[in-house]
Amino acid sequence: MKEYSSFKEIDRDLKILKLQTKIDREEIKLNIERTKSALSPLSLMGSMVGSILQKALILKAVTKLTGLKKVTASVKK
Repeated sequence: MKEYSSFKEIDRDLKILKLQTKIDREEIKLNIERTKSALSPLSLMGSMVGSILQKALILKAVTKLTGLKKVTASVKK
């Protein structure tokens, strides 16, 4: 525990603590806004489309490198 020798020191530390509290509140607000933005339907759709495209490109590259071909099942009647 810190020992103070004057009221001026106490006031200074109180001011610092109040400023740190304000900074923490603003960081929380920013994090909430970022989370809302990341969870918006448009953002989620963009992420999903990007992920699908990425997987399709990887599959195409792997198929080209390995020489594998798409197998289709034929139905007998």
